Amino acid sequence: MLKIIFFVLASIGIILFSLKSFRVRYSHGFFRFFAFEGILALTLMNIETWFSDPFSFRQVISWILLIVSLYFVTVSILLIHRIGKPSPDVNEPQNVGFENTTTLVTVGAYKYIRHPMYASLLFLVWGVYFKDPVGVGLVIAAAVAAFLYATARVEERENTKRFGDEYVAYMKKTKMFIPYIF
Repeated sequence: MLKIIFFVLASIGIILFSLKSFRVRYSHGFFRFFAFEGILALTLMNIETWFSDPFSFRQVISWILLIVSLYFVTVSILLIHRIGKPSPDVNEPQNVGFENTTTLVTVGAYKYIRHPMYASLLFLVWGVYFKDPVGVGLVIAAAVAAFLYATARVEERENTKRFGDEYVAYMKKTKMFIPYIF
């Protein structure tokens, strides 16, 4: 019962975070909402096994993925604020404030992948999945991965509108989520 209460309360927070995105049908935030909900559900499903059998193969894989996730989100946030120069003047009301960058970030993690924040969420969901890798968790993790892919594709269309040919050229030089691979 406590998990359900927490899920509802956390979902309210995710909804509030996503409200701006819901104003523009099928914006990247629309798909991201479902990814967040899936990550929340999977985390609550696997919470009891978070620290069980700490040196097992699945736990080691899980912790590696979670650490990589933390790295990507930290680097992304720093670069977006330092180089992307978010501005309230950008006319993208569906975006959360930090997403309204005025400069295309192409250094650091962004030199190799276009979506380090979504990569962070991918590593997060698979890290959480490996805490207790069971069938229903696999379905949720795969659905989250699909929603994150959809989120990234929609955001690429939005970024192409905002940054034009500069973003198209950037897409040709980088991968989506995993450097040199995908």
